[in-house]
Amino acid sequence: MKHFLILVSHLFLPFLVTAQITGPITSEFFSIRQNGVSTIVASGDTVWISPSLNRNIGNAPEWDRMDGLDFIDEGKARVFSIDLKGDTVVAGLGFTSETLAGNQPAGFGYYISTDGGDTWRFSDFLLDEDPPAKCDPSSSEYENPTSPGDYDPDCDIQFTYGGRTYNRIRITVPQQSPPYNVAFKGNVIFSANWASGLLRSTDLGETWERVILPPFNSPGLNPDQEYSWASSFSYVDNSGSSESVIINRYDPVADDNLKGFALHIDSQNRVWFGSAGGINVSENALTAPLDSIRWKNVNFDNSSNGLLARWIIEIQEDPSNGRIWMTNWLAESTGSAFQGLDQFGIVYTDDGGESFKQRLIGQKILGITFKDGYVFAAGENGLFISKDGGDTWTKSPQIKSANTFLKTTAEFQAATATNDRVWISTSDGIISTGDLGKTWEITRVNFPLSGGNTYDEDAASVDSYAYPNPFSPIQHEIVRIRFKSSSAGTIKVRIFDFGMNLVRELDQLEASSGEYEAIWNGIDQHGRKVANGPYFYVIEAANETIKGKLLLIE
Repeated sequence: MKHFLILVSHLFLPFLVTAQITGPITSEFFSIRQNGVSTIVASGDTVWISPSLNRNIGNAPEWDRMDGLDFIDEGKARVFSIDLKGDTVVAGLGFTSETLAGNQPAGFGYYISTDGGDTWRFSDFLLDEDPPAKCDPSSSEYENPTSPGDYDPDCDIQFTYGGRTYNRIRITVPQQSPPYNVAFKGNVIFSANWASGLLRSTDLGETWERVILPPFNSPGLNPDQEYSWASSFSYVDNSGSSESVIINRYDPVADDNLKGFALHIDSQNRVWFGSAGGINVSENALTAPLDSIRWKNVNFDNSSNGLLARWIIEIQEDPSNGRIWMTNWLAESTGSAFQGLDQFGIVYTDDGGESFKQRLIGQKILGITFKDGYVFAAGENGLFISKDGGDTWTKSPQIKSANTFLKTTAEFQAATATNDRVWISTSDGIISTGDLGKTWEITRVNFPLSGGNTYDEDAASVDSYAYPNPFSPIQHEIVRIRFKSSSAGTIKVRIFDFGMNLVRELDQLEASSGEYEAIWNGIDQHGRKVANGPYFYVIEAANETIKGKLLLIE
């Protein structure tokens, strides 16, 4: 059968579409913290999201804010990943670390709740002990290596696999190791961390250990065989030149297959680990000791029934048939035999990774979920929906609800499903549907005109506000002007420049009382981009006039 992608598009004039008034809009006190939501997971009728741990039960109008999350509330950490089963929630935390090389994401730890979020326990991020003084360049006892023979195993960590002893580098800093994905079953938690590789806890986060993975391009890992991981050892020779040699050392920084990004524990208790080097599958990683965990590794080989690319960033299972889906992103670099041959897209396997079916080739997909035979794929370039299990796809048009819409530039970032709804997180809010995409509800940050919200309780009441402000048409696409009409009547919104010359008159709306938003994208009445500078809006609603100011900067 030929598989294909159907793209549904609409021809329109952007400056007409994005000059309108929408509403009425509800203004709950308890809302999500920001519109850009990269993680969303569900169990039963409960949904959890990042970057704070907000919870929604039963599609309620308000979102719960959790108590006892001091590291998040104080801004020290944010949520990178969440897994949820029943009343147990595991959240992987990271932060932005300022280094001499620039800002880097870093691992912080984990918040764990076993009572649905009523109470939380913090689990610290696993780091190795500092090396002996002779291995520390900042120490007076440092023994500077001057030849390949100066490699000192005492500077590394020794581990045993299959009865053989190997060395691995010490991981003593959290930089480049945020928990991009967490997955758990019972008391066993796995955490996929970039430069820290794969971590496992067998006691629900009380203690952690490092899981050994196959070397890049190895077909797997078996305790009956001996393995070699390539790592660079540097030294300064007698002439003062810096040299390096490759030694057998377990090094997540040097081996792409050890760099963790995606995780899934399937219905058959197999652990799937997605890395920058391919997909790894283990039949016994849930229960086996570290020195006897077996892995099968599948890399990109440019075959028609293989992966589209080797960087795996998302793994999900269709609960209706056990089919394992994963997203593929480009990773082949200069010097690779496959450079230029890998492609974005998604694949699925029905046989545990022996073969794959390729779908949505060319699309940068970030999240996948399933509902009643439908497959939803959230991507940078839109939301794609399949009604036949992934054989054919339709790209959704711009998402609109009864009283608002997503920006046309919104990226769709993650997907999940509750008992009766599909939920998609985006860069412009959260959307959900109870009818498989025929109609949508949109959840965005609320900041009531009559005061603040749960994140800023003492904010003053205002007649109106514009956000974002300052506003950039290139960066933000549109500016939303929130205001309230105290009674039913005609609403008219006009935009003026600094000289009070009329720039744009937005669509009129016959409205009831309530809060509304006027949408403008920096285009004047003639379809031309306006210049940088201050602009004023005048809102005539029923028997009142509301005025405000915004700053436009390209």
